[in-house]
Amino acid sequence: MKTEETTLDRMRSRPRFKMYTSLTPEEYSHNLKSYLKKHNKYFVGNINPQTAIITVITEYDNYWKPNLALRTELEEGKTAVRGIFGPSAAVWTFFMFLYFLFGILWMVFITLWFVGEQIKIDNYKWALPVSFLTLALIILTYLASLWGQKKAAHEMKLLRKFAISSTLPHEAEEIKPAE
Repeated sequence: MKTEETTLDRMRSRPRFKMYTSLTPEEYSHNLKSYLKKHNKYFVGNINPQTAIITVITEYDNYWKPNLALRTELEEGKTAVRGIFGPSAAVWTFFMFLYFLFGILWMVFITLWFVGEQIKIDNYKWALPVSFLTLALIILTYLASLWGQKKAAHEMKLLRKFAISSTLPHEAEEIKPAE
């Protein structure tokens, strides 16, 4: 089995990886279902023939509780398993909405200030400090996502181990969360 991961993949908000397995997509899906059933004390998920979403069972449920989205594809006669770590779709959409909102507000405020400076009127002097405030909100949103990623690092490691072990025809080791 070969796993591909680039530096860019490790820096993304939603880290990605790609693995190759000797199993066919159907065998992999069956193997994944049986592997999930065997480890149902630690993981829960929804598995379809080409996609799967796996989550770690924890006693708490925070906003960044990670899940692993797996997708299988045939590439050059081999089965490629693509994985993306991330929060639930609702949380991901909320963060993207915040980035979009604050980005648009920053562009509006900086444009108001710049046009006011160009036409020499003082009505929009307030827009420059407000644009810095929106930049601070963008940075705070980014820091909140980093904090969530750090808080969920252990679960992401378990999900990664789950993904790798599930590609093996016969699992090599048990997955148990650290106490």
